[in-house]
Amino acid sequence: MFAFSSNLISTVLRAFCVVFVLFTSTAYANDYTDVNILVRAGKLAEALTKADQYLASKPRDPQMRFIKGVIQTEAGKPADAIATFTQITQDYPELPEPYNNLAVLYAGQSQFDKARAALEMAIRTNPSYATAHENLGDVYAKLASQAYNKALQLDGGNTGVQPKLALIRTLFSPDAKGQKPGTNPKSLSPVSVAPVAKAPVTPPAAL
Repeated sequence: MFAFSSNLISTVLRAFCVVFVLFTSTAYANDYTDVNILVRAGKLAEALTKADQYLASKPRDPQMRFIKGVIQTEAGKPADAIATFTQITQDYPELPEPYNNLAVLYAGQSQFDKARAALEMAIRTNPSYATAHENLGDVYAKLASQAYNKALQLDGGNTGVQPKLALIRTLFSPDAKGQKPGTNPKSLSPVSVAPVAKAPVTPPAAL
């Protein structure tokens, strides 16, 4: 019998990079870029401070709040990141990306039912969101592995379960993803920061 580690499932789940941009002026874009540069340089405390300074005057800005969630995740503060992304989903339920990042964070804590629910919301919001569909498949596979393990606990003589577990184990093996565990720490991170896009995207609502 085998069991997945939380790190392995986090590696498998693909997180959404910060590529959606919601701004109306070059000044705002510069603020996003400045914070992103600090994050990429590993200066997370400075990045968080700058993000908070920005949000002090624009507390509903979804882009900077999203980046703040990224910073909190990178800083090893999943509870804070979950709170940040959850609040964004409440204020901007039409955005699928925060749901996806919530799912990755929940999966990292082995809360797969919550991860599934978050991904289903992401897909309901944007049915063509391919990353969320892939992540949902991975979460379903994890939930299946838990159910198969429970079946073996209840009936150790069930010979039909082991092959199914072996199949899922193959799907989630490091070789299946083309990497060795632990060789790329960033692959274990739920989110990463990408450069701010040059062209603005229409914000979801008045800020």
